[in-house]
Amino acid sequence: MTSGEKPFVYLILGATGSGRREIIADLIEGGCEETDSAAVLLPAGEAAHAADTRLPGVERWQWQEGTIAGSMPAGANRVFFVTDGARSAVDQIEAFKLWCEAQGAQLARIICVVHCRLAARHPALLAWYDACIHFSDVVLLHRREEIENKWMSGFLGHFEKQHLPCIFEMVKEGRVKNPALILEPQARRMSQVFDEEQDLIFTNPDGEVIDEEEVEGNDDEEIEATPAEDPYLARLPGGRRVKELPKIAAYLEDDATPAPPPPEA
Repeated sequence: MTSGEKPFVYLILGATGSGRREIIADLIEGGCEETDSAAVLLPAGEAAHAADTRLPGVERWQWQEGTIAGSMPAGANRVFFVTDGARSAVDQIEAFKLWCEAQGAQLARIICVVHCRLAARHPALLAWYDACIHFSDVVLLHRREEIENKWMSGFLGHFEKQHLPCIFEMVKEGRVKNPALILEPQARRMSQVFDEEQDLIFTNPDGEVIDEEEVEGNDDEEIEATPAEDPYLARLPGGRRVKELPKIAAYLEDDATPAPPPPEA
């Protein structure tokens, strides 16, 4: 990494137990160049894992009253930031944006690892994954053992109907088909939170929202343009999220729990 060059950061979403660390190891081993210096930031609250021995430059970050405490690993030009899989992904994304800017880093991609067995056992978690995938450039489907094709078709069909731009890919034995493609720093997410150019909301002096067509050629009154708020980050006057999600910690469980019948496609 040359002086003044911003390191790439990959934000890794997913529930605890999704197998994110073994996937990160595969991405680094198969997708990074020899000249790259990779490092991994793990949440302080998650226990050590056997896959950690394959990860370079492992450091820990802490969640402190809604903020991220931790520094960019020195000398690394590709950093994999693993979220706390037992906390709100949305809260962490909001804090991560501020942290990334403060660290002088640039977001490469957001990758969501889906724990398919967990999602199949708990249909309520579809809303949680809806939020994660809204922010994601890549969705990796992992922990698919004992999952029927009918459930998988229904899960994927739910997102296909939304015509999302992100990449969906199956993970087999902790490996992806093309690690370099997954690591390509190209935005493919629905959310514009991390984009330099965002959709704007136009309001007139009375605070009324007006169409963009009304703005063109309007020199008689002052029009205010503000970035549109992401629906998952929006809050009510009392501070609660407009779109409240299931608390993922309540659904984390032993993988030995039998899976329920698959959902309808």
